[in-house]
Amino acid sequence: MPAVGSHPMIRGLPTILAAQFFSALADNALLFSAIALLSQVHAPAWHTPVLQMFFVFSYIVLAPFVGPFADAIPKGRVMFVANAVKIVGCAAMLAGMQPLLAYGIVGVGAAMYSPAKYGILTELLPTDRLVLANGWMEGLTVASIILGAILGGFLVGHDFAGFLATHLAFLQAWPHLDSAPEFAILIMLGLYGIAAFVNLYIPRVAIDHKLPRRDPAFLLIDFAHSFRLLWRDPLGQVSLAVTTLFWGAGATLRLIVLVWAEKWLGFTMQQATQLTAVVAIGIALGAVLAARFVRLERSVRVIPVGIAMGLLVIGMIVVHDWRVAMGLLVVVGAMGGFFVVPMNALLQHRGHLLMGAGHSIAVQNFNENLSILLMQGLYALMIGAAFSYTSIVIVFGAFVALTMAILYRKHGHDQDAGQT
Repeated sequence: MPAVGSHPMIRGLPTILAAQFFSALADNALLFSAIALLSQVHAPAWHTPVLQMFFVFSYIVLAPFVGPFADAIPKGRVMFVANAVKIVGCAAMLAGMQPLLAYGIVGVGAAMYSPAKYGILTELLPTDRLVLANGWMEGLTVASIILGAILGGFLVGHDFAGFLATHLAFLQAWPHLDSAPEFAILIMLGLYGIAAFVNLYIPRVAIDHKLPRRDPAFLLIDFAHSFRLLWRDPLGQVSLAVTTLFWGAGATLRLIVLVWAEKWLGFTMQQATQLTAVVAIGIALGAVLAARFVRLERSVRVIPVGIAMGLLVIGMIVVHDWRVAMGLLVVVGAMGGFFVVPMNALLQHRGHLLMGAGHSIAVQNFNENLSILLMQGLYALMIGAAFSYTSIVIVFGAFVALTMAILYRKHGHDQDAGQT
């Protein structure tokens, strides 16, 4: 991959990437800390799966508002405010607020952050560098997912809890800071603080999509207009459809892999959870390859990789050896990273031209998180209807491959994306 600073127009990219890494690292580690905190306060078992849904709902409900906010002021300042909101959520957990509500506050910050972190790429970078920048962004995000899981698991683990009890007894004198989960949340608060500090050094750029009005009714109408505009634009439509399908399918695939690892490979739940990290490693590899070899104006040509990915997922049903399984998941992840990075770049480019990058990414977040809810809901319905897991894997893989094939048949002729 070319060096991040090899072009004068991307001098601000290392700062953006550093802020994204620390914020995403805290996001992923905080999830484990919040789950451990729920266990500590003896919350009902159903609170754990509901916890992650608070993030999803924030992205969906706030979509009409966070996009205009990201386009109305310098995006580095938006990212600073978003991380400040995440800090407030962590502080609320430490102060004793119900973990679901406090985690929901962090979700609000995450929803604010996303349009700014991707939108600023189109404002700082030339068109021919968008795929490169997205490759770095996705690669570091995936790294933060893996490291966040490791960090979160370590901080709330029994060994570290014992260390705290033995060597850091003075913490017990602090209100709401006398256990491993609470100490972990304090660490996450610090990581958000580092990210917010780095945000202050992101270069400012001119604001070119500021809204004339900010009342809620106008923002809802403006969001509906952006939604229609992006879905009606041929290149916007294909990039939005592909990214929406990818993230909905990816969230569901993570659940399927857990069951597959237990039923087909004989893994324990802990081993199965670790196996999902292999997909993330593959996504990072695919993102690096896309940044190196795919040009924005040829980004639609990567959709056949998505077709192959769907078919490869079906191959999971015949794999019973963990070594083959790891190789399969790396390849599946790499295929996903290879086609989603150019699609993200194309969507940012089209959105920047049509309505403002913040607006378009808010629309993207709305669609992607709605897709996650719908696809996981369908997965739950299939389980409730007593579908065998073999059938579920086949249906899932065939759906991804068929949808990608339809999109490529409709849009495969679209070219010169970077010039239109």
